[in-house]
Amino acid sequence: MVSPAVNVLRYTALVVGILYGFQHQRTLYKKQQKHKDSEEYAHKEALIRKAKEEYKKKTSPSSGVITDPEDSRFDLEKFLQHVAEQKH
Repeated sequence: MVSPAVNVLRYTALVVGILYGFQHQRTLYKKQQKHKDSEEYAHKEALIRKAKEEYKKKTSPSSGVITDPEDSRFDLEKFLQHVAEQKH
């Protein structure tokens, strides 16, 4: 027969082990969730970057003349020459 002190020690160790395992699992889950969130954010950034590049390709003129006056690269002289060439 085992003494009561040994049984108390056994069950205390069992409870401590279960609590440690639960805490460790929570830590691993949070770490995994953080990694998953960062990967998802990086994926969204890549999609946005790709969409911006595609939009830039789509909206850039094929003749090399920028027709959008809001664009910082807009040159009025080149635009007027381009319009004059199209009329002839």
